[in-house]
Amino acid sequence: MNPKNYYAVIMAGGVGSRFWPVSTPENPKQFHDLLGTGKSLIQQTFNRLKGLIPSENILISTNDRYKNLVKEQLPAIRDRQLVLEPCMRNTAPAILYATLKIYQQNPDAIILIAPSDHWIDKEQVFRNDLQTAFTACEKQDILMTLGIKPTYPNTGYGYIQFDPSQQALKKVVQFTEKPKLSLAKQFIASGDYLWNAGIFIWSAKSIRKAFQEHLPEMYTLFAKGTRIWNTDFEDDFIKDTYPKATAISIDYGILEKSTNVWVLPVSIGWNDLGTWGALYHKLEKDSHQNAVVNATSYLTDSEGNMIRTSKGKKVIIKGLKKFIVVENDGILVILPKDDEQSIKELSKMISH
Repeated sequence: MNPKNYYAVIMAGGVGSRFWPVSTPENPKQFHDLLGTGKSLIQQTFNRLKGLIPSENILISTNDRYKNLVKEQLPAIRDRQLVLEPCMRNTAPAILYATLKIYQQNPDAIILIAPSDHWIDKEQVFRNDLQTAFTACEKQDILMTLGIKPTYPNTGYGYIQFDPSQQALKKVVQFTEKPKLSLAKQFIASGDYLWNAGIFIWSAKSIRKAFQEHLPEMYTLFAKGTRIWNTDFEDDFIKDTYPKATAISIDYGILEKSTNVWVLPVSIGWNDLGTWGALYHKLEKDSHQNAVVNATSYLTDSEGNMIRTSKGKKVIIKGLKKFIVVENDGILVILPKDDEQSIKELSKMISH
């Protein structure tokens, strides 16, 4: 065990359109303090990982338009720790780019891939689970993921089926994307399915080998930059090369094709904070189950609401039940919680 070999890539390139109007293409959700803790989601993620991984070994993968936001919120990050995408190409190219940068520095690296905008209650338990995964990946040529023990049949998450015959680490049988409710209920009842949190651990050697095998054209494209990683020429190479990469997720491109994928079942108080409704479940509520962030609220005959405004706003509501009320930068959105999936479309309509 050598912590100097431990690296992390925080994936921070998403737009977070389901958190509009707070999350916008110019300032997406990972850079916001959605829970009213005083820290943005990416700051919380960075601080969480510092307990296990040297801060100089934590890379931030994001769109180049967010470079200044990252440096503003994470002043400890140096330019060499930024993995800047000139355009959006899903997760596989971003992970390959980061992998080759890290491999050039340290061929013995063990790498964590972590979303920037998730919530984890049990941070020390999480770090202990990561240590277990890191140790396994040091010893074996495997690709690992952390699987969340499901608490209900959620249809918005991907699922991981595992072989129940093993002990702590489980061999992955298959991945299933966002099942219908009836199938999700079957998964929960079977006892051998976990939620896919998008948290991955592997050695630089193993994931590099997996790209060579399963996405050879992408690997060849990026491998042309072998001599320029972590030099002044890297930016120019990426600006020219990155748009040529196929847009594909790491799940489809690598994990679903690989036979050496293992999962560690964990209970870490995880929430992907993917929607206002998901955020509502993580927030403290008043006696009428209203969750309020930033606002000074005066609520009468109102219950089950998710309310968030800019700081200092006074919000007076009467007779509202199970609604989302969100204000930011001159935009006020009020809609039923059951209809929160329409926020993404509403944001597109307004932007046009």
